[in-house]
Amino acid sequence: MYEIDLDKIDLTGHPPDKEPERQYYFMAKCREYVQRLNEKWGHPPTYTTVTFGCQMNSKDSEKLSGILEIAGFIPSESEEATLVIYNTCTVRENANTKVYGRIGYLGSLKKKHPEMIIALCGCMMQEEQVVEKIKKSYPFVDIIFGTHNIFRLAELLYQRLLKKKRVIELWENTDQIVEELPSEIKYSFKAGVNIMFGCNNFCSYCIVPYVRGRERSRRMEDILDEVKRLTDQGIIEVMLLGQNVNSYGKTLQDPITFAKLLQQVEQIEKIKRIRFMTSHPKDLSDELIEVMKNSKKICRHLHLPVQSGSTRILQQMNRKYTKEDYLHLVERIRDAIPDISLTTDIIVGFPGETEQDFEETLDIVRRVCYDSAYTFLYSKRSGTPAAQLKEQIEPQIAKERFQRLLKVIQETSSERLKKLTGTIQQVLVEEQNTQQSGYLTGRLDNNLLVHFLGEKSLIGQLHNVKLTECKGFYYFGELNY
Repeated sequence: MYEIDLDKIDLTGHPPDKEPERQYYFMAKCREYVQRLNEKWGHPPTYTTVTFGCQMNSKDSEKLSGILEIAGFIPSESEEATLVIYNTCTVRENANTKVYGRIGYLGSLKKKHPEMIIALCGCMMQEEQVVEKIKKSYPFVDIIFGTHNIFRLAELLYQRLLKKKRVIELWENTDQIVEELPSEIKYSFKAGVNIMFGCNNFCSYCIVPYVRGRERSRRMEDILDEVKRLTDQGIIEVMLLGQNVNSYGKTLQDPITFAKLLQQVEQIEKIKRIRFMTSHPKDLSDELIEVMKNSKKICRHLHLPVQSGSTRILQQMNRKYTKEDYLHLVERIRDAIPDISLTTDIIVGFPGETEQDFEETLDIVRRVCYDSAYTFLYSKRSGTPAAQLKEQIEPQIAKERFQRLLKVIQETSSERLKKLTGTIQQVLVEEQNTQQSGYLTGRLDNNLLVHFLGEKSLIGQLHNVKLTECKGFYYFGELNY
């Protein structure tokens, strides 16, 4: 977390125009208000942040939490907190439906606790029709903001506290990246680090470029400074985050490649493990493969979404590579790094998908032999080009194909993963196992989990574990001292 001394901020004058100093000013203003509530109630106000969606959203929520804790709010696990923030996802229509239901529940809580403040932010709020619905159907929602102005939480909250009126601030886009804001990281030993924001790919099924905006990269110096600060707090593993990390650096005044950034991160002594996601196959470079091959810290795991094995469907998806391109890329990766773990995303039932197209997907799964795959039934997403396609697949056909795909993935991955049984692997111990007393759960270099007996004091450390049994997509093991 950034060290911010709010006591040194002059609150008698106008707020600064420059960021992040302007937000420090409003954090201090909010803290004054919080202190008054503390005196009035006999306890400080509480907050909870509920995150929907991807790791980018999770990272945004850490920033929201950091801002609120600097302002004096106390974290709570309960949605009956003084301030409740929903950081929303809108990748699929059913994600929106889920959030609407949860907002309705918050409305019933607010009737019991009139002083409660409800804030909605994130990708879902970047959709005009969503905001209009919330304004009309959920009048008890107090603050609405989007993905581009997350950093302005303190200012928006202060407006609501001061004026007691609903605050809505939505930006269509931004080229602004505000550094040096507080962040309350979830773990003491691993953390995500944004290296870029937005997306330029415009896959035909995806809403993300429309709600997160165009690509903009952080300066390498700012990324490295953040990683160094994290290591000073005890972080030993970082996950570099972007919608497509392979295109990192293209928008900078002095362009730099993602591979070069990785090399610089690796030079930070206290970092033991480096992960990243997500990689788009269309621009994964030979330079990146070479850097991964020679690295002692970059995890031997690459998430490489294929989405479909059919070149015809890939063209419809606007993925900008063919089946043959993808297979050739996998061949180059495995030639350089034979022990690498490959995982992927696959969509079943994309509009116009024929049985032959689906067989091409099964073929690529058999040929690549992924360690695991995230599989999705195509979900029609309004606002995307694919939603306008006429050849929507019948649900029963898509579901039948989906089950066949799962079976092939389980068959091909189990044979590959069983080969590690009996080997000793380095594991980052992450948490106590909630299912089995006395067991810990750790993550292998290849991103899979292993459960083993051990003391709680091992959490946050790297230890060798012998893998004794493969259970599909996870292992059981025993500590190897």
